Amino acid sequence: MSSGGLELPPGDSGRDSGREGDSMEVPPSAVSLARPMDTGNQIGPELDWGSDAWREVRTRAQRAGRAYIWLNLVEQRLRAVVAAVLRPVYEPVHGEDWVVAAAGPAGQEWVQRAVAVREVSRRKGYLLDPADDNVLSFLTLPQLRELMVQHWPCFEPYFDDRRDVELALDELEVTRNVVSRNRALSQAVLSQAERAASRLLEILGADSDVPSSRRLPVDAVEDLVGDRYADVVGVHSDRVRLLGQFPAEDLFGEARRLDAIGIGLNLLVQNFSGRRLVRLAEAGCRVRLLFLNPASSAVRRRERELGLKKGELSRAVEMNILHMRRVRSRLRDPDAFEIQVFDETPRFTAYLVDGDGPDGIAIVQSYLRRTRGMEAPVLVLRGGGRVVKAGESGEHGLFATYREEFEAAWADSRPVS
Repeated sequence: MSSGGLELPPGDSGRDSGREGDSMEVPPSAVSLARPMDTGNQIGPELDWGSDAWREVRTRAQRAGRAYIWLNLVEQRLRAVVAAVLRPVYEPVHGEDWVVAAAGPAGQEWVQRAVAVREVSRRKGYLLDPADDNVLSFLTLPQLRELMVQHWPCFEPYFDDRRDVELALDELEVTRNVVSRNRALSQAVLSQAERAASRLLEILGADSDVPSSRRLPVDAVEDLVGDRYADVVGVHSDRVRLLGQFPAEDLFGEARRLDAIGIGLNLLVQNFSGRRLVRLAEAGCRVRLLFLNPASSAVRRRERELGLKKGELSRAVEMNILHMRRVRSRLRDPDAFEIQVFDETPRFTAYLVDGDGPDGIAIVQSYLRRTRGMEAPVLVLRGGGRVVKAGESGEHGLFATYREEFEAAWADSRPVS
């Protein structure tokens, strides 16, 4: 008899007694129990994850991790803003219960729930930091938003447009629900959440203090773990994907100094118009372009590596140099637009934008055998404003290395008349 009042079927008495036909009748109230399959103590194939399944899981985890960092930053910042604005209003009268008072009758249900969760966390030892032992730390993002909306006249002097704040929070709510339930997060939704979170942090007065964030905004992940990657803030499999995220206008459009070294400098010459270069130079940008000498033996070796016809690469480099000479000839101060050539074996191409100041970025590609520059991997480096963690030394990263290489090559090069 089972604990639920049902009879279990009898065992296989025939196997026990060894006599044929010696079986017991099964009562009508008995529950049939399925016998386990003999799998040889091996996990069945339905539980086995292949490479595709693991790849999908890692992708989900990576996206959820990025989204969680953004949501965490926004929630902490919003919590600090709510405390700074509402605490002085309610705490003098209500003391430690100022959050309960600020929630008012409309928020009694969720604020009491937060109080209950706080008490449970206290009993179970989940409060590891005394600074979190308050009701405000247990409010969720929608509840913090509700406090702002209810008391908007208190927040209005600090923000230009309430609609901007609410729209950004609306966009984040979709991501918050997906992450909290560990569901799949698409790249499109993640990108939308990152933009919304960045915008909201800017509205809430949490701008980055990294100078180069004007041209290359500091990513939340970089801000937290950027020390793991020196000053590398972006890696792209080829130049097409780089330009998809950072168009040439965004890279060079507001430069005050531009230093470039490579074989033909196609990223600049073919993606940034001569007219635009003229305006940039006339606005005060100082340009130094260092091409591989089209008449050098290094060009011929590179042609053989790429399987090009003899003279094909040298003519392309020569055309780029002639185009830059025409740009220089249209300037009132040609000395601010220098063109030189080098004869050494080319090892990399680099574009250093504002490389002498704290706002610099660099685009760097190594030359690979049998791979055109358009197809080579690209590194995006942050200059003097790279993120350095507290307690760490500000040792040179890759940006300084490539800047020194450029200066050394420039010193050994020859000017183009």
